[in-house]
Amino acid sequence: MVMGKYSRVDGRKPSIYCCTITVVVFVALCLVGAWMLMSSSVPVQNSNPLSQGNVNGVKQVAGENISKQFEDSPGNLLEDARKEDSNAVDSQSDSQSDVHDDQNVTEKESESTVEDNQDENRDEKTESKNVIEENQDEKTVTEEEPKTRTENNKDGKTEDTESNSGDGESTAEAGETQAQGKEANKSDQTESEGSSGENKSKSDDGEKNPDSGENANENNQEGATGNNVDSQENDQYSIEILPAGTQSELLNETNTQNMAWSTQVVESQNEKIPQQSSISKDQHGHGWKLCNVTAGPAYVPCLDNWYVIRRLPSTKHYEHRERHCPQEAPTCLVPIPEGYRRSVMWPKSREKIWFYNVPNTKLAEVKGHQNWVKVTGEYLTFPGGGTQFKHGALHYIDFIQDSHPDIAWGEKKPSDIGCWDEHEAQVQFALERGIPAMLAVMGTKRLPFPSSVFDLVHCARCRVPWHIEGGKLLLELNRVLRPGGYFIWSATPVYRNRPEDVGIWKAMSKLTKSMCWDLVVIKRDTLNGVGAAIYKKPTSNDCYNNRPQNEPPLCKGSDDPNAAWNVLLEACMHEVPVDVSVRGSRWPEQWPKRLEKPPYWLNSQVGVYGKAAPEDFAADYKHWKNVVSRSYLNGTGINWTSVRNIMDMRAVYGGFAAALKDLKVWVMNIVPIDFADTLPIIYERGLVGMYHDWCESFNTYPRTYDLLHADHLFSSLKKRCNLVAVIAEVDRILRPEGKLIVRDNVEIIGEIESLAKSLKWEIRMIYSKDKEGLLCVHKTMWRPTEFETITSAIIQA
Repeated sequence: MVMGKYSRVDGRKPSIYCCTITVVVFVALCLVGAWMLMSSSVPVQNSNPLSQGNVNGVKQVAGENISKQFEDSPGNLLEDARKEDSNAVDSQSDSQSDVHDDQNVTEKESESTVEDNQDENRDEKTESKNVIEENQDEKTVTEEEPKTRTENNKDGKTEDTESNSGDGESTAEAGETQAQGKEANKSDQTESEGSSGENKSKSDDGEKNPDSGENANENNQEGATGNNVDSQENDQYSIEILPAGTQSELLNETNTQNMAWSTQVVESQNEKIPQQSSISKDQHGHGWKLCNVTAGPAYVPCLDNWYVIRRLPSTKHYEHRERHCPQEAPTCLVPIPEGYRRSVMWPKSREKIWFYNVPNTKLAEVKGHQNWVKVTGEYLTFPGGGTQFKHGALHYIDFIQDSHPDIAWGEKKPSDIGCWDEHEAQVQFALERGIPAMLAVMGTKRLPFPSSVFDLVHCARCRVPWHIEGGKLLLELNRVLRPGGYFIWSATPVYRNRPEDVGIWKAMSKLTKSMCWDLVVIKRDTLNGVGAAIYKKPTSNDCYNNRPQNEPPLCKGSDDPNAAWNVLLEACMHEVPVDVSVRGSRWPEQWPKRLEKPPYWLNSQVGVYGKAAPEDFAADYKHWKNVVSRSYLNGTGINWTSVRNIMDMRAVYGGFAAALKDLKVWVMNIVPIDFADTLPIIYERGLVGMYHDWCESFNTYPRTYDLLHADHLFSSLKKRCNLVAVIAEVDRILRPEGKLIVRDNVEIIGEIESLAKSLKWEIRMIYSKDKEGLLCVHKTMWRPTEFETITSAIIQA
């Protein structure tokens, strides 16, 4: 059976493997002894958790080599880290480099030794292993040496840590080991194939070169100087890919409470108390169950809490569509729809998706005549039409741009507001098609965005009652719209003369005038028989100050426009910033310059990582460009052509998303409410994102993201959340065959790996250095057979 890279199965090995590994263990002892004699500095400290053999159930071993896929140039970020303990690092790295250089020369001798000493070494195998284990606390590996995981397939083949280009997966030839120094063959298997076993093999420091200790000594002396530079570069690369908490300035976040950066917890005074629950004692062997809920495979815990919804005093303002999270976050798994198939890849997914992935025919029945969506065999197809553009969206988009010369779609960051009644499945359709979308309702609370971040807001036939209750909903759009930004309203009151439409148009005209919005143009689309009114938000406070009546009123000075998490709506307007150094006073750079250039208003601030904000911003971007290009794209076993929807669960400056700009993907950047509020920077770069509390469920349908990225998130969440519930949520929003990349301390990496294994996920790659780790896992189609009834999510008759 052909297994994917880093596969783990039952660990059975043929007899020739046992013989070979015995010789390797014996030689390892010789090499370690020789190195100890030659080294002028032999550190014996063992503060690194990875050297203790087992951290939270994760067996770690010294890595033989830093694969080029995980190398990264640290640049100026880690200058201090590179100077730290350089002598010890160089000594150890030189020894390993020399052993590697002699591998091919001694290959024949190694094979001869295997044949001549097969019986003898079989008896010595156990004793040699015990010696290594007994001396583990006295290892001479320095804290700077990286650790890697080597996986075995069912045939006992040790797989190389080096990945091929493309999907990055490879398999070793039958009977080969790394001691034989042969290259792994390229793998033809697809993303759905991979590792599923549980057992791992151990790799020793000297395993790479089955040579005598005498030769190793000689080689170390001759090659120490020549390999010094290479070993330093390898060490620098590994530090950048996995910056240790004590070494990397990027990961040493200063306390956000003691600097200029606030958080949504601080800003949002009406925030609910974060739920507190302890981590399950049985999380490493968690007994998963399926969620028994009315919504079935479409379950969204914070939107399907019928226990709370049934008790709401009113649903007039769509309170029943707002977030009502259960007191305890679910730890069950959402079922997969019967007939579910791997999502159609982008860009074909724009035109069609598998019907059984989103088995909802209501829209097709109601909107089929508008060329919106149709059932075509096994697919749901999207001809390109819609309520406002029966003859195609492309024509409608051109019509909008032609209506006003300042609207250039490639340079604006728009938000499209749609209906969420019987048509709510359109959000699920959009995500399945690979189009950015999220579930939110304009009800009684602010949207989860900071102020003044959207360049343009579009609403086509959305039937939102903008004009009622003092214009509270339109004033919320005013909050998130950038000064000088546009609101495009394409609805029946703009182009129809029915009494109801005429009345709404008059009310909207009065409201927008009092809000100082300029009606730029009203344009008619004769082909589709619709029209659009385009408004512009003011860029100064002159109009506000000259109004005959203060209605709608200006918000109080104490009202923070950026507070957006569980903050109630108010019918007021915030003043436009006029200080040239303040965000919102100027329009951002045009795309793509805005993606790479620090915003002008960062000059007066200290960055999240403690440096001057522009320098912090640039360092973060350089860091993620290096990590993505040198590690993620080639070394994680991910076929990026199958990736479209990505979520960065802790985005900071949005550097990870920016580093992916050349790929055909989109990234939802999440700024957790208890981290530094950097979401305005993300929007200033032309990216998208929102606030969220990861102790609660996220507002999206199940199975909507191809890849989730979590950089030092889970270690923070563990302090206040049930980590099992967080992983259950990750499973809910991640598509089958999707990927999760985790960067965190080794204890958390161990816990996440253990939970992933209990979910029958495949461990595609695990890498560690000092106290930091990197994990990439692949979600499978596995579902448990037992059910857990969530009573709060059951609609009772």
